Order: sequence, then structure tokens, then C-alpha cells
Amino acid sequence: MGFGCRALEGVGLTMRVLVTGHRGYLGGVLVPQLRAAGHDVVGLDSGLFERCTFTSPPEVAALDLDIRDVRPEHFLGFDAVVHLAGISNDPLGDLDADVTFDINHRGAALVARAAKTAGVSRFVQSSSCSLYGSAGEELLDESADFNPVTPYGVSKVLAEDAIRAMADDDFHPTFLRNGTAYGVAPHLRIDLVVNNLTAFAVATGEVLLKSNGNALRPLVHAADIGRAFVAVLEAPLDAVSGEAFNVGRTGENYRIRDVAALVEAAVPGSRVRFADDAGADIRNYRVNCDKLAEAVPAYEPAWTVATGVDELAAAYAAADLTLDDVVGTRYLRIRYVEHLIEEGLLTSDLRWRSSITAPSLTGGAR
Repeated sequence: MGFGCRALEGVGLTMRVLVTGHRGYLGGVLVPQLRAAGHDVVGLDSGLFERCTFTSPPEVAALDLDIRDVRPEHFLGFDAVVHLAGISNDPLGDLDADVTFDINHRGAALVARAAKTAGVSRFVQSSSCSLYGSAGEELLDESADFNPVTPYGVSKVLAEDAIRAMADDDFHPTFLRNGTAYGVAPHLRIDLVVNNLTAFAVATGEVLLKSNGNALRPLVHAADIGRAFVAVLEAPLDAVSGEAFNVGRTGENYRIRDVAALVEAAVPGSRVRFADDAGADIRNYRVNCDKLAEAVPAYEPAWTVATGVDELAAAYAAADLTLDDVVGTRYLRIRYVEHLIEEGLLTSDLRWRSSITAPSLTGGAR
């Protein structure tokens, strides 16, 4: 039965929500959205990417904690948990596969188990369409087979399996399989394809393609991912309990070369160029997102890749983005983590050494 927490069966109730990874790329967007919807928000984050800021992040009461160290008492009094924290992409996931599984699989399961023990009713897991992996041209719905091709993708499959096994009449997990995110956010990432192509165009005049551009991806703005989390949290339990949803719009699946063309058209004077070592990308999938819109009518995405590119280009230009910013440590998660390890600030299993917290980063390459 856990420690006890009020159950939420209806819609329109104010919730006390714990957001793990609130200082990450999606967290900095989601927290203000939850507050705007009237919810009381508390964060939980180790501070790994706290200094990777592009705009001012929201201030929020928070637990400074690694998800691998959570206990049930950290979740007492919360109505819902949104679990965003984790290794965020394929390159960082490839750095050490076992650490990726420790955080994204075992860590996620630990968070869910602790939340359940504490009596939390709703649990929304940030999953990924990466679990579909190498899938070709077929339009995939949530019943499609998984074919992950990276440790990151595998870890998301394992996390879903572990958390789904905990579901019962008192604990209601939902799995949001986000498409590839893009858009301006307080803790910016330039290692995301739309963000990256636009950044190179603004900083250098080249829309630099690092693959042959043939791979397909579902693309979704960070703010629309946030809208999905809010809508699912507020939806009737019978519509979302135990369900997985692809997040985005079915019409927003793109070949990477077509994204490059949109960037070229949006950034004056820019031209598409293929990197010298550009080759095929085995990560290739397109997804159907209709299930979420049908089950949760309150979910209304507002962005397209074209409008997102315009937003990014304007923000980058206003910030005088340079090539150092684009290729340096501040906005590339893998390079930032490697930098912290090389400087002796972070252990190889991505824990701060002793009492060290995130160092300040004020520019591009450091």
C-alpha cells in the first residue's frame, strides 16, 4: 500500500508533481508549462547539465539528487512523477553502455519503485521513438516491434518493461515515446538534428549534413513534448494508465536531407554541404502519432519543423552564436561530459566527485 498519497481519478485537479531531470533540455520547458496549468512543481536533478544554459532556466524548489540514490521518502506527498532524467542521446549513451543501462534502465526502475512505495498514483516515463531503431519506411504505431540499434534505445525498452510490470490499481505508469526533439530551451542542446543543422547555418553559412540525409525521423518541438506530458497528467486514468504513446504529429516525419533544405531556405545565404565522411545512418524510422491525439484530445501540438527552424535561427542570431558554441562543450552533451571527466570533476560513472557541483561555463569550447 506504500506510505499513502491521495489518488487522482479525475481531470482538472491541481497536482503536486515531482519532475526528475528538471535542469535538462526538456525539463526547463516543461516546468513552466506545468506551473501555467496550475500545478505545484518540485524538481529532482543531480545538476549534471545545470550550466549548459542558453536562456534563463526557471527557478524551482528542488532535490539535488542522483536518481540512482532515490528512496521512497523523497516522493512522499506527490500526486505524480514525471521522469525525464537520464542519458539523453545515442552518442552519450555509447560512451559507456553499462552506465547508460544503470541510469536509463535500472535508475528509471528505481525511481518508479520508490514512487510507487511512497503512494504516488501517476507516473509518466519519458521514453523515446529510438526504441524502434532501424525500421525502414513503414509507418509505425505503438504496437510495432522494437529494433533498437544503440545502448540508449535498448535502455528505453528495458525501462518500459520494468516499469510496466509495476502497474496495478494504485500505480498508473504512462510511457511517452518522444520523437526527436528540437527548439529553443533554457538548457539548450545542439546535438539534436534540427538544432544542429540550424546552428551550423547561422554560425558558418553551411547546413552541414553529417550523414547522407536519407534517414527518416519523427521530429517534435520540445514545447509540444511538454504539452503531451501536461495533457497526459491531466487525462482520465482509464485513457492513459499503462499506455504508450508516440509523441509528435504523424505529418512531421522527415528525411534529414529535407530538414536541411528547410534550414537552407530559412537562413539567408546558407548552403547545404555534406561532411567528407557523411554516410548512411542505420537509425531510420517514421511513426504514427494518432493514438495520443485520439486518447487525449487535450493534446494539441503547436509547432512544425519549419516554424521551429525560424525560432532557432532568430534565437541563434540574437545570441551571436559562433562556431565555438556549436562544436564546443557547452551545448553538446557528450563533449560536456567528456570535459568534466577529463578535468577530474566527474567520475566515469557520471557522478560528481565528493562535494563538487557543476562548474560554470560561460562560452563555447572549454
